[in-house]
Formats: sequence, structure tokens, C-alpha cells
Amino acid sequence: MSKMTMTAIFATAMALSAPLAQAQTTTTTQVTRTSTVATVNQMTPDEIRATKFMGSTVYDVENRNIGDVKDMVFNREGRIDAVVLDVGAFLGMGGKYVAVKLADIKTDNNRLTLDMTKEQLKSAQAYLFNDQSWGYGSSTAPTNRK
Repeated sequence: MSKMTMTAIFATAMALSAPLAQAQTTTTTQVTRTSTVATVNQMTPDEIRATKFMGSTVYDVENRNIGDVKDMVFNREGRIDAVVLDVGAFLGMGGKYVAVKLADIKTDNNRLTLDMTKEQLKSAQAYLFNDQSWGYGSSTAPTNRK
């Protein structure tokens, strides 16, 4: 067989197999995504915005300032596991982070109250942030205090 014949056979084989190879690689994958959109279009009087909650001062039952909301810790289901308060600080020094349950914080007269005293919170165990967490923004979490 001559080189010309071999080249012609090879070119014909390539031309015939190209549509088959093309057909195999053009499969499409459909991805179905579901999203949850809130159907509520207005806040109710018993709700508070996160932007107002973060940084808010928390008071005890004797109307004393006991700390500020520093952070909220969410679990994988989107529920708040803990509200982290900065307690015992004076001019930003000497305080520590303490975690309380969201349900323990009440809203009275447009402010946050907690049925604990400043002394109780100061004696509570310090809350430590884990920068290895899976959550969004973990690299911007507040630094740990002792």
C-alpha cells in the first residue's frame, strides 16, 4: 500500500469517528437548585434586626450595663447557638467574652436585658472563638480574650 492510500484511509477513519466522539462529549447536565425565599414582607413588633442587635448594650434587671453583644454563633441549620457578650471591660480593656443563650436575652423598651448580674457574667467561663470553624467570616471573628 502506498503512503497516499494509507493517508486517505486514516483521514477517512478520522472523519467518520469524529461525529461519534463529538456526540459522546456533548452530554448536558442539568442542576436543579432550590432556594428559600421569605414570604414575609414586613417586620413584626417582636422582631429585631441583626444590625441593631450586634453591638447593643445589654442591661441586667437592676438597669446596669453588663456588656455588649459582640457576636452571634450559628449552627449548620442556621439557628443561633449562642450570643457572645463582651463583659467586664473598661475602656475596651480587661473584659472577656461570655456566651449566653439567645432565649435568655429579652427586649424591653427597645433595649436588651438579661436576668443575670454583671458579677455572675464576670464569674462565668470565658467563651473562646474557633478560627477553624466552617462558618462564613471566620477569619474576621473577634480575637480571644482571657
